[in-house]
Amino acid sequence: MRGVSAHQQTAASPFIRACRREPVPHTPVWFMRQAGRSLPEYLKVREGIPMLESCTRPELIAEITMQPVRRHGVDAAIYFSDIVVPLKAIGLDLDIKPGVGPVVADPIRTRADLDRLRPLEPDDVPYVTEAVGLLTGQLGATPLIGFAGAPFTLASYLVEGGPSRNHERTKAMMYGEPELWRDLLDRLADITITFLKVQIEAGASAVQLFDSWVGALAPADYRTHVMPASAKVFDAVAGYGVPRIHFGVGTGELLGLMGEAGADVVGVDWRVPLDEAARRVGPGKALQGNLDPSVLFAPTAAVEAKADEVLAAAAASGTGHIFNLGHGVLPTTDPDTLTRLVDYVHGA
Repeated sequence: MRGVSAHQQTAASPFIRACRREPVPHTPVWFMRQAGRSLPEYLKVREGIPMLESCTRPELIAEITMQPVRRHGVDAAIYFSDIVVPLKAIGLDLDIKPGVGPVVADPIRTRADLDRLRPLEPDDVPYVTEAVGLLTGQLGATPLIGFAGAPFTLASYLVEGGPSRNHERTKAMMYGEPELWRDLLDRLADITITFLKVQIEAGASAVQLFDSWVGALAPADYRTHVMPASAKVFDAVAGYGVPRIHFGVGTGELLGLMGEAGADVVGVDWRVPLDEAARRVGPGKALQGNLDPSVLFAPTAAVEAKADEVLAAAAASGTGHIFNLGHGVLPTTDPDTLTRLVDYVHGA
């Protein structure tokens, strides 16, 4: 019941209205990685607490998620977590190493390794339900975005054993053992579905699927080897009626397919203008993006000029638009720059 009431509370918010391509009083804004290392208050509460542990403490999750809402006045909060949290929750031996990222002790390389990928149960992540409940109580009419890693990106971490520049082991499995690859992504899709459902049922008003590394693929490979698993995720949560956002980096050539996979909103990085992105995605989808995060290091006038370009391209696209960066906030970004940008977009 909590989820239903939270969804009703946020239905008229600018963010949800933009996701649904409805008229908005101002362009809604939120930032990927808005609750993170660019905020001194984040660094203070995280001090001495490993990343994955911080993702299991409901009160800490709620505090970190709320920090950018209080500081920047953004139009949506995004649940503080990490894409590997559900994998850790089912017992995989992995950790997030500072300066490196997720590292998997025993990579998934063979069919026998699939046995370690048991289904995720809601009881594996009780802290998620508790944290979302705390957050919806504090957020009121401001939407909470739930999120999860997409099957391809999770698979890449699991197969490579950590971050990869070329994804060679991942692609070797995808091309050389297509049945094993398909079964791996199918299991990861099921884990992702459960993780998203827990967040939605607890009160998340929208969800975003992060396919951070999928830009490494050609469109034909995405359609054959990745899209079925991503579509399974989106289909499984469609009945909740919450907006579904799909985002990847370097995915200019995949934008149409990412929309086709089932998203209501397609996130666009900074490499493709939003009017061109709208042409590639096709009608019926809202867009999210797409200021280059590095622009935030330029003088205010330059930031505003580039924001104007994004807003003009979005207006030309003729569809719903959520203003965001084309990727996450960089750790050394001045938080005051983000606050000024939110104010500027709201007033544009």
